[in-house]
Amino acid sequence: MSVTERVPVSPQASFLGSGPYPEHRWRVVLWSVLAGFALTVLWSAPFVDSVIGDSVANTLLGHDAKATPIGGVLAGTFFAFVSGLAGTFTACNIAAFGAVAPLVGGRATGRPKFTDTLKPLGWIAAGMLTVSVVYGVIVALVGTRMPQFSTASSSGGLSPRNIQSMIVYGVIGIVFIVLGLASVGIVRNPIAGLTRRFPPAPLVLMGALIGGFLIGRPFPLFRMMFRSAAESHNVFYGAAAFALQSVGNILVMALLFLLLTHGTGGRLQRWMLAKPTRIAVVTGAALLVAGTFTLLYWDLRVLGRTGVIWYPTIKW
Repeated sequence: MSVTERVPVSPQASFLGSGPYPEHRWRVVLWSVLAGFALTVLWSAPFVDSVIGDSVANTLLGHDAKATPIGGVLAGTFFAFVSGLAGTFTACNIAAFGAVAPLVGGRATGRPKFTDTLKPLGWIAAGMLTVSVVYGVIVALVGTRMPQFSTASSSGGLSPRNIQSMIVYGVIGIVFIVLGLASVGIVRNPIAGLTRRFPPAPLVLMGALIGGFLIGRPFPLFRMMFRSAAESHNVFYGAAAFALQSVGNILVMALLFLLLTHGTGGRLQRWMLAKPTRIAVVTGAALLVAGTFTLLYWDLRVLGRTGVIWYPTIKW
């Protein structure tokens, strides 16, 4: 059977698959972890948050996003989507791009059908929206008493919001790392049993992790939306705003996936299948880079910024 005649591999099969795994799997892990660490050192939050994020939001809204109060529910829901899109490349969302490689490697052969590529995006959206909608409702009910709303600094220079971000992103980073290690065969697939019963489980889990970004997100434009939803005590507004924030977060990722899939006419997928271990290497590396960056940036680099520990950074 030729490469172009092989039976397509589903996204959930190649993502956390059962092999074949690369021979030099520890080399893949080492270089991926080093790449994630290097990204934390080079990352410029002021440039990404202000120069890119604020510029995108100001352009789409037609006014200064930070200086203009959110005026009502309709304006708030639109602001939620725009701020989510503006925050695409921020440190609290960049790990979402770790899902692109597993998605692209999911369909193995032939010219992909557009409906087939929408299915894995739909499963990711299902996991993501479940988390973001539930959290939006909680924010609307609890209001400004939530730790994520508090900026009061403790003696160590960490606010409750900082601590919540560290915990949430630390857990998400660890999960990404475990998924990456499972992808290259270092550890056993932790959700193998669930995946056998429900094949889209890995994609739903990836979506839930992306939705979880909102639980710890400190992005300034997100904080404005958070305050608006918390002070409204309107659960429908909270659910819609947080859902649209997440949709904005993954829009560029989804378009990139569709472009890589349909723009290459399936050639990229066939390239990934040309070598049996290539899917495992690419998906594992993407998840490990994303997980290492998320864990180190939001835990160790935050501690370094507050002076608790030393962490190398290049300011620009």
